[in-house]
Amino acid sequence: MRIVFCGTPKFAVPPLQRLLEEPGITVETVITQPDRPRGRGKKLSASAVKEAGLAAGLHVYQPEKIKSESATDFFRRIAVDAVIVIAYGHMIPASLLTVPRLGWLNLHASLLPKYRGAAPINWAIINGESSTGLTMMQIAKGLDTGAILQQLAMPIAPAETAPELSTRMSEAGGSFVIETLRKLDRGEITPVPQDERLATYAPILEKENGRIDWNQPAQSIYNRIRGLAPWPGAFTTFRGQLCHIWGGPAADAVAGKSEVPGTIIGTKRIYVVCGDGTSLEVESAQVEGRARVAARDFANGMRLKNNERFGEQSPK
Repeated sequence: MRIVFCGTPKFAVPPLQRLLEEPGITVETVITQPDRPRGRGKKLSASAVKEAGLAAGLHVYQPEKIKSESATDFFRRIAVDAVIVIAYGHMIPASLLTVPRLGWLNLHASLLPKYRGAAPINWAIINGESSTGLTMMQIAKGLDTGAILQQLAMPIAPAETAPELSTRMSEAGGSFVIETLRKLDRGEITPVPQDERLATYAPILEKENGRIDWNQPAQSIYNRIRGLAPWPGAFTTFRGQLCHIWGGPAADAVAGKSEVPGTIIGTKRIYVVCGDGTSLEVESAQVEGRARVAARDFANGMRLKNNERFGEQSPK
């Protein structure tokens, strides 16, 4: 079976490497986004998939637009059996969807139709889900709307962060892609249309998603800390400066009902008053322009006073 592999970030690399190891499957070409400026120096950098493809000696194709005439000519000329798409970053034009014999097949990191969109892993954790999964689907016109081929359910551990879950799902993805390819080729899969009534969305992350609302219960804030690692992180303000926070729900409430959410309790072990009578124990913090430090070092370095507040826009 001859395939083309489309992908861009690190998440797509383990499935690509697994496909390269599989007897009877040949990856003819890797397609990925053009090199982009990254980092403080804005130096042009290759995608993780490009680096993996070149390391494996594969031909790498980087069209600026997959809708271009040159890209269309490429797919018609190469005539592969299937195109595997994993976090590529471009919508596939309808004119190309029927070119491969088995179609364009997408590995999506949720149990569709839940969490369509760019950040399904992050939003599943932010929303407090206890499980998620992988979906192999036929690409169709629309955002993650194609018929479902197979699904693989996976639990989310109570303390699991987005990078940890992403790694686990990515490592499971390769064998799942291969299993789906084999079954589809043998005619053992009947595509199932998605139920639009059950669709939810996982939009691309923005910095403001990380702002902590201390009126929320501690568990909800903890879910945001886990789900928004490493970027944009969960943050608040302290004495008028941006401050990133890491921590988890306190075992027991440490504040009465009279304290305002965001109030800091303690100067050695630091607790923050949250909504619904809950508290978050801070494990570490990072004020803008400074290094991340343990909670006790934060308290000492900032000469923290009991009953100061996170979330105020200017110093008292």
